[in-house]
Amino acid sequence: MVAVASVVVAVGTVTGTMSAVGDGRGADEARPGATSSPRLEPLPAVPSPSPPEPATKSPSPTAGPERRASPKASASRAGEKRRTAPVSARLYRHPESRVLDWVRANPADPRRAVIASRIADRPAAVWFADHSPESITSRVRAVASGGAAQGRTPVLVPYAIPDRDCGGHSEGGAPDLAAYDAWIDRFAAGLGGSEVIVILEPDAIAQSGCLSAGQRADRFASLARAGRVLKDANPRARVYFDAGHSGWHAPAEQAALLRQAGAASAASSDGVFSNVSNFHATADEVAYARAVLDALGGPPGLGAVIDTSRNGNGAPADGAWCDPAGRKLGRAPTLSTGEAGIDAYLWVKLPGESDGCKGAPGAFTPSYAYDLAR
Repeated sequence: MVAVASVVVAVGTVTGTMSAVGDGRGADEARPGATSSPRLEPLPAVPSPSPPEPATKSPSPTAGPERRASPKASASRAGEKRRTAPVSARLYRHPESRVLDWVRANPADPRRAVIASRIADRPAAVWFADHSPESITSRVRAVASGGAAQGRTPVLVPYAIPDRDCGGHSEGGAPDLAAYDAWIDRFAAGLGGSEVIVILEPDAIAQSGCLSAGQRADRFASLARAGRVLKDANPRARVYFDAGHSGWHAPAEQAALLRQAGAASAASSDGVFSNVSNFHATADEVAYARAVLDALGGPPGLGAVIDTSRNGNGAPADGAWCDPAGRKLGRAPTLSTGEAGIDAYLWVKLPGESDGCKGAPGAFTPSYAYDLAR
């Protein structure tokens, strides 16, 4: 059986919850972009990525009960000394997003108060999904410095790996790995010296099965390098690697891939992320992430972050993926989870951006947002 990993649709060149892709108003200005969501649809044999840019599909083997990690898996990680100073207790909300545009433009809409308070006022990730080396440093700097000025921690998502989405709807990225390496260098140059969280290339590891063994090894080498470059540029940056989600690869299988990509190395990694743009319940993701970390090995301070933006009711039992009914917002973004080994609950995917059924793919859809939030 196949269940999709995570999928996000974007409009034009913009992708992600809030995308720092230029929109003609100046390269230094981060601008919200449309994103679509995870698709839990059966796919042929090839998985696809999740985040931004056009639509994405990421198939993944459904994990049965035997694949579920025990919640006790990583309890021993609690209280362990981290390799870097802990991030601040507050997350940064970028001042521009499609949901904020809607809230500002619709003061009399009866749904406005709910959407404003439960979605628009929450901090969410900023995606960088286009390969634009000439402006990437200034755009990253604008977001990082915006967070630093408020004493808050921004969440940034580099999403430009070559062969992204295995040539599917979210295809794109840098033309080759040499160009990607150079783009990451410029991305890192904008990070500054304050606290930042980097969600490095959603689906790039979990969905690497479409690549040949040689291509996969080259991609993983670039990802390991990216982690080192980002952390060298800003020692306060926390970099997390792609662990897919609890309905995809078994923990040991995913950990083996992560290890090849440098996620077990303190020089590259602070841990893993899961459930980006997906719906799997937080409890399942906590157990899964702990099992992945235990199988991964590496420094004792490695942790996990989980995307909780739309997982309040868990994944649909029927595998529906396109704006499935009955979904709700998940736990609010926080850097204080109270869970051993779980560093943060984040909104990497912006709730209310349609998968293409309740609105145009990637567009903010108030009816969908309201259903998630009420």
